[in-house]
Amino acid sequence: MVDYTALLPAGIVIVTAMIVLLTGLFIEQKKILGYITLVGLLTSLGLVLKDWNLTATFDSAPFYGAIVVDPFAQIFNAMFLIVGVLVAIAALKAYGDNPRQDEFYSMMLLATVGMMVVAMSKDLLALFIGFELASIATYAMAGFDKRDPKSIEAALKYFLIGGLSSSLMVFGISYIYGLTGSTNIDAIALAFGANPGLATTPAILLAMVMLIAGFGFKMAFVPFHMWAPDTYEGAPSIVSALLAAGSKKMGFAAAFRIFIVGLVAMKVDWYIAFMILAVLTMTVGNILAVMQTSIKRMLAYSSIAHAGYIAVVFVVVAYWNAPDSAVNLAVTGGLMHAFSHAIGKAAAFIAVAAIAYMILSKDKVDDPNHVSNYDGLAKRAPMTAFLFALLLCSLAGIPPLFGFTSKFVLFLSTIEAGLLGLAIICVLNSALSVYYYAKVVMRMYWGEPKGEAFVEPSTYVFVLAIAVIALIALFFAPGDLVYQWAETAAHAVTGV
Repeated sequence: MVDYTALLPAGIVIVTAMIVLLTGLFIEQKKILGYITLVGLLTSLGLVLKDWNLTATFDSAPFYGAIVVDPFAQIFNAMFLIVGVLVAIAALKAYGDNPRQDEFYSMMLLATVGMMVVAMSKDLLALFIGFELASIATYAMAGFDKRDPKSIEAALKYFLIGGLSSSLMVFGISYIYGLTGSTNIDAIALAFGANPGLATTPAILLAMVMLIAGFGFKMAFVPFHMWAPDTYEGAPSIVSALLAAGSKKMGFAAAFRIFIVGLVAMKVDWYIAFMILAVLTMTVGNILAVMQTSIKRMLAYSSIAHAGYIAVVFVVVAYWNAPDSAVNLAVTGGLMHAFSHAIGKAAAFIAVAAIAYMILSKDKVDDPNHVSNYDGLAKRAPMTAFLFALLLCSLAGIPPLFGFTSKFVLFLSTIEAGLLGLAIICVLNSALSVYYYAKVVMRMYWGEPKGEAFVEPSTYVFVLAIAVIALIALFFAPGDLVYQWAETAAHAVTGV
């Protein structure tokens, strides 16, 4: 008999979304909905962490092998739920008096469920359904501040580009199905393994290009990145946290399942194409981040650069001469960096929301996200500035924060694979990122303050403290807990 308790975490989030949505129809004091959301997310997260090494397949009705719960799915589920918890706590302050809290929390929960479905999918149709569930919810969330023209513009751009990327994905999926006769990822890999010539046909090349473009939009690879800076800047900051730290990782969850399994089966030398994609993404992202005067746009381009780092995984997996140990190390490092980036980037956008809240409460400025507003922030809001500086250090890969560990493992895999040139490019790009992160820290600590001290919002500070403590604790974690989890997940997806 199939044990469906493995699906309980996703089920809890679905039930919580329904409870929040229906309860919101009958009560006026809606702040309690935020606490209900937190209870649901924390319960689901606890179950995921408890069963991190679980493997459960569902080959009979109603799933017919489309869904699997394994360490790979669980590590991404943990990322999505952690980001959801951070965003939900921040929303208690950001939307504590908003009469539409029920809509915000229910959409956030449904987006989280969609991301979890993508992580658990072993079928292209199930994966696409999860993608669309998460995407539709986040389209609406990007435009949640209806009176802000920038928020509406962000939602519209995100919707249009999201629709285009979905159409490209469906186009690629249809070709894969037509050539292999299946949408199941394992069955597709078997078809490639049984018929190696299939991997070099024009139709499969077109399908791969369409899938790379479709997922490239979701993950904001260059040249498919143009929507991300405008959307992240225009959307409410805590929604940008969900998009950059959650929605983007959903793209990687899907791409890891499809491309890693497919590339291992096809044994086609795609590493040059993926190397160009990875190098372009990290380099363009970092160079454009240096040029920004808006903190939110800087974080957006930084997020693009981090997508380039994680794309290194595909380079190593596709490299014909890479040993199995390098392949597994690359996937392990990619999962670890996705984990560290999810926490760091979500908290960084929440820090921006906190600082904008304080600036708007006292200073008469048109753009609270302009970098000049951060001058002397350490004197006006010492705790927020200190925690934000540590978050930027983690994103830059500076010890003793988990961002250093994840980058080290990821970059080490390129050396083990024999791709020394790529390793040097990764290190140089990481060094470049230190420059623009350090500029913000220097402004906060050595700039001249523009006003009197702020009253720091305790809810935001609490969220930032949780994230920083988690990043430090994971750096010093006994037995490299996340490394073991990521390594187990890597074996589950590569099969080598």
